[in-house]
Formats: sequence, C-alpha cells, structure tokens
Amino acid sequence: MTELAGKRIVVTGGSGFLGRHVVAALRRRGCADVFVPRKTTYDLTRERDVARMYARARPHVVIHLAAVVGGIGANRESPGRFFYENVMMGALVLEHARVAAVEKFVGVGTICAYPKLAPVPFLERDLWNGYPEETNAPYGIAKKMLLVQGQAYRAQYGMNAIHLLPVNLYGPHDNFDPGSSHVIPALIRKCVEAAAAGAPEVVCWGTGTATREFLYVEDCAEAIALATERYNDAAPVNIGAGFEIDIRSLAALIAELTGFRGRLVFDATKPDGQPRRSLDVSRARAAFGFEASTDFRAGLRRTIDWYRACTSASSTDPTGPTRRQPVSC
Repeated sequence: MTELAGKRIVVTGGSGFLGRHVVAALRRRGCADVFVPRKTTYDLTRERDVARMYARARPHVVIHLAAVVGGIGANRESPGRFFYENVMMGALVLEHARVAAVEKFVGVGTICAYPKLAPVPFLERDLWNGYPEETNAPYGIAKKMLLVQGQAYRAQYGMNAIHLLPVNLYGPHDNFDPGSSHVIPALIRKCVEAAAAGAPEVVCWGTGTATREFLYVEDCAEAIALATERYNDAAPVNIGAGFEIDIRSLAALIAELTGFRGRLVFDATKPDGQPRRSLDVSRARAAFGFEASTDFRAGLRRTIDWYRACTSASSTDPTGPTRRQPVSC
C-alpha cells in the first residue's frame, strides 16, 4: 500500500478531462502537493522540458495521463502526430522518472491498444494477440509502448511502474468539439443542438452496430487513485464498467435524454471503428477493489446537464465546452 498523503505527486494532463478528476480524487486522500504541468510551460515531447518539470516538482509519484487524442475522424486525419507525440511523451516522462528515482510510476494507456478482433470481453492476456483497429492503431500502439517500457524498466531497474487500460470515458468537462470529440459528446452536442433548432434528423457516423463500453470519468479517476495506492504488479489492468451497448441504442438513449424527437440517420459511408469493445474488469476488482458505481443513464444525464449549463454560461465565449481536452479513445 502506497500512502499518498504527504507525497509529492505529478499528474501530467492534470488539467484535462480525466486529469482534473484524478487531481480531485488525490485531494480527497489528503494529497496537498500535486503538481500539474501545463503545456505552455512544459512541452512533454521535448526532453529539456521534461527534465525541467522533474527538477521543479521533485515527485515521489508520477501519474502519466497526458495524451494527444481524438475520435475516429481525428485519428484518421493525424495518425503520424498521434503516434509521435504520444510515444515521445511516454518515453521521456518514464525515462526521467527512472533518472529521478521516483517511488512509483502510473502509466495510463488505452483500450485502443487491444487487437481489432479481440474476444469480448477483452482480457488483459489478449493484448498482444493481433493488430489494433486500423483507424486508431497508431495511437493505440504508441500508448502500448508505455506498457513495454514500464515492464522493461521494472525488469532491469526494479522500477515500480504499473499500467492501466481505461475504457471509453464520458462525463462533465469532456471534449465537445465536433472535429475531435468521441461518440458520447458528439451525439450529445448534435442532439441538443437539433432539439433546440427543431431539426428533423441527426446524422450519426457508421452503421450503429458497433458496440462500446463506457465509464463515467469520476469512476475512472477513483480507479486510478486506488491503483496508485494499492497496485504494484507488472501486469496491465483493465479499468471499465463491465457492460456493452451498441451505438444505435446509445444514440437513441441520448436522443431521449436530450429531448430530441427527430430521426436518427446512420451514415454507413463513415467508419464504425472497432466492431466490439467491452472489458473483463475482474483483475481491477481483485487487485485493488475497484468497481464502477455510476449508473450509465444517470451519468449521461449529468453530462448533458453540464454541457447545457456550460453552453449557456459561455455564450459570449466561443471556445466554451468545445476546447480540446485529453480523453481516451
């Protein structure tokens, strides 16, 4: 058990979608010395900036959440950038954690690292049994390299590096930018705007047959905090809610909750992405006692309410809730 209160902790990506909730979970545990590097000051793809961050923060624990991410469209448009920047951030942040002799390194990967046709529910042992789904493979493989590096450093240097694999996240402070958002915020924005405008239809990407599992962001933050406290093994751990829903049913549910009464039209010329995604979450439950607690319908309501409140409050600020925030794919 790692007692976190009193530790100096760095949370990369700590001002983003997931990161702000992780920082809050740490604060609830009595962590008063949490350092969140900002990209304007510390570009984690540059070694000199990473070295400066470690010299400034002198951390005992590092939780690496920072990532360059987006939905299917953003992954298709920028595969090279998604690969390069995520590889560089992971490699440099972990290497300098080793040099600085941090007590614990928590690497946060992605469900996108799993093979395209992995058996459902995904088991951690299947992580290497095939190539990821093509639209997000560069991102998924880049994040998987953090797992390899952490296990290699554990073997050679005795470093306490762990690796977590969160499923698709949703919740307040998500990225609602239509050019880069993931499926839940994209559908919420479309349905809210269509309902307000009295539009007859909302167009959704793909056939609607692909399935996904979703985890409320606050639940994920709690899982990361628990793992930081209690998990010290080399094996990666799935972080999820343990359920699966197809995109057509998801769209219908979001339409209902937002009050959109028009048609849902599915554009089959757009990619579905991975055919199915759902995790086996038994290792997280057994290893550090994590189980998701937020009802999916209730979590969606909270997210919709936050989005509506944010758009109303930011009517004079065009960036409002659409600003880029790091999220998992």
